[in-house]
Amino acid sequence: MTNVGIILGSTRPGRLGPQVAEWVAETGRKHCGVDVEIVDIADHALPIFDEPRSPLSGDYEHAHTRAWSTTINAFDAYVFVTPEYNRSIPSALKNAIDYLYSEWNNKAVGFVSYGSTAGGARAAEQLRLIAGALQLAAVRTEVNLSLATDFEGFSTLNPGPRPPIALQQLFTEVVAWADALAPLRRG
Repeated sequence: MTNVGIILGSTRPGRLGPQVAEWVAETGRKHCGVDVEIVDIADHALPIFDEPRSPLSGDYEHAHTRAWSTTINAFDAYVFVTPEYNRSIPSALKNAIDYLYSEWNNKAVGFVSYGSTAGGARAAEQLRLIAGALQLAAVRTEVNLSLATDFEGFSTLNPGPRPPIALQQLFTEVVAWADALAPLRRG
C-alpha cells in the first residue's frame, strides 16, 4: 500500500482548497494500492521559517518543526493541491516545504492546481522546480482546474470531463514512482 499525503497548500480564509483536496483524496481512496490522508498546512501553524540550522541537518530545535517532520516523513508520496497566487504558489506552502529536506527525498509527487487564467499551471510549474531541489520525483501528469470552467460560480468544484481522468492517471504515476523509489527510501 502506498501512503500518499494530499498536501493542502492554501491557508487563507474562504479558500477553495479543502474541497479540491477532498476530491483528490476521494479519487485516491478508490485507486488500487493507495492509502491517502489530507495534510492541511493550516493545521500545523508553522511560523515563517524559524529554525536556526539548515533543514539539511535534520536537527530541529522547535516542536512545531519536529511535528511537521513526523507528519511528512510518514508518506511514500504526495499530491500537492495549490492555488495560483500571482503566477506562483502561496507563501504558506513554500514556507511549509522549506522547513524540511530529507523527509521529502526519494518520494513521488503529483500536482493539482487551480486558478483563473491558466488553471494554476504556473503554480504547478513552480512546484516542479522546488521538487527537483528536494529530490522529489515529479510525475508528468498534472491536473489544472480552471475557476471559470471547473467551479460553479467560481466557488463550488464541479470538474469537467478531463480532470477526473487526469487525476486517475496522476495517481497511477505517483504509485508507480513511489514503488520504484522505495529501495532508495529504505537505503
